[in-house]
Amino acid sequence: MLSKEEFKEVFDTYFDKIRNYVFYRCGDTELASDIAQDVFLKVWEKRNALDGNHIKQLLYKMATDCFISDYRKMLCRLSFAESMTRQYDSEITPEDDLAFSDLAAMYAQTLEQMTEKQRTVFLMNREDGMKYAEIAGCLHISVKAVEKHISAALRLLKLKIGSNEK
Repeated sequence: MLSKEEFKEVFDTYFDKIRNYVFYRCGDTELASDIAQDVFLKVWEKRNALDGNHIKQLLYKMATDCFISDYRKMLCRLSFAESMTRQYDSEITPEDDLAFSDLAAMYAQTLEQMTEKQRTVFLMNREDGMKYAEIAGCLHISVKAVEKHISAALRLLKLKIGSNEK
């Protein structure tokens, strides 16, 4: 168990060393400082289960684990961003972009033409992902009324947008 004074002594002794260790691995001072702070935060949170005998090895092990975890997260984010960039760069043409803009405009126009209740129920279901029973509870109407409004909204969308696609 580490007391407050022992933790302060460990922190004062090893913080700069841990930060430098991480910096040598990544070359980023901000990341190194963040990881060193995370390591000491975890040590503080687990101070009751720790003894002061092997604290140096534990700090370096925790710093290595935190760095690897952070590095993996960064690789995952970069991989995802790269795949999204490649996907959109290769698949979307100016014609597709124009067609999407036209479709979005027709959708917005059709939403404006719906009754207020139809629009509200439809958006609660489609945009907010609410179930019919949840919508009925929020608007103090029956589930059958929700079904009726959704059905009418879909018919209007099909009529306005479906006729323009052909």
